[in-house]
Amino acid sequence: MARVLVVGAGLTGAAGAALLRGAPRGQLAVWDKARGAGGSGGPGLGGKPGPGVWCVVWCVSRVSRRSVTRCRAGGRMSTTRADRGSADLGAQFVTCEPELAGPRLSFYEELVTHGILKPLTAPVEGLVEREGSRNFVAPQGISSVVKYYLEQSGAEVSYEQHVTHISLRDGRWEVSRKAGPPEQFDVVILTMPVPQILQLQGDIVNIINESQKQQLESVSYSSRYALGLFYEAGTGIGVPWAARYIADNPCVRFISIDNKKRNIESPAMGPSVVVHTTVSFGSEHLDSDPADVQQIILSHLQSVVPSLPKPSSIKCHRWRYSQVTRAVPNCPGQMILHTQPLLICGGDGFTRSNFDGCIESAMSLADAVKPHLQQFQTQAAKISLD
Repeated sequence: MARVLVVGAGLTGAAGAALLRGAPRGQLAVWDKARGAGGSGGPGLGGKPGPGVWCVVWCVSRVSRRSVTRCRAGGRMSTTRADRGSADLGAQFVTCEPELAGPRLSFYEELVTHGILKPLTAPVEGLVEREGSRNFVAPQGISSVVKYYLEQSGAEVSYEQHVTHISLRDGRWEVSRKAGPPEQFDVVILTMPVPQILQLQGDIVNIINESQKQQLESVSYSSRYALGLFYEAGTGIGVPWAARYIADNPCVRFISIDNKKRNIESPAMGPSVVVHTTVSFGSEHLDSDPADVQQIILSHLQSVVPSLPKPSSIKCHRWRYSQVTRAVPNCPGQMILHTQPLLICGGDGFTRSNFDGCIESAMSLADAVKPHLQQFQTQAAKISLD
């Protein structure tokens, strides 16, 4: 039986794995270097909620109120469970435009049917909506979307698996990681950010031809910071909105009262506030000291919302690969790097940075992989007849 590995437990990887569940296959594994489901990305699952807003599908972090004040780089939809609450540090919401979604519309409908997504009903100041578009939030956090697809896939999911090398060994792919022995697979699907694909070592370095390398190197991303502020139960935040886009601040672009936005307010749970910075601020301070960056964001936040109370804890997160600003040109949502055995890559770097873009890439990946799995099934049938 074929062994299939998906590298990256973000939206594209999870949805792609789920789409393969009906295909003839042997063992399906999903590896991610983070500590939980989510992948690696930046805020916003929407269409274009406002000028200059980043709209990335996979940037989510659910954070415990007991988190210490710190800043770290990491995955885009990574999730840290909380005992009494959480905050989506990345995704603002999910936007569906039925006229553009086409066959992907069923993905939204499925998530709504299962209660993973619910309509955004809370007031959002400065939101620019397209006619006919619909906005959704995930009450349990956007990472619940990824978890849903991973569960549907039936795959063996392993975290803290940092892939470093991919090489050919006897007609199969030998995949090495920082911790643990190498393993061999018949099909490997890469869904991490494009720069991380280019950092892989082993035979893959020479397998990627010059034309493909130039295409991959042309992909660019914007970077941002997200700040999560957590409060004790009973704390009041006196603002009339659940979220607000800021147009005239050099640092702060988006603020949300996260539990209010997701419509999960409860007397037993303290509120949480999420802040997204502007693209220019993120680029300017990408390699700055995290503690300094946090203080700068807090000072700007104070000027934007002077009445905001002092939080009990703070988390600052840097999204190095937040939104794709230039995707692989003339690409069908994926790129085949090697045919036999199959090595293929996809993700929003091959489409666009929103929910639709990630699902489009997942569908394209699945369509490309299924014929190869069918070949394995045919070969296995012939062997059994012999």
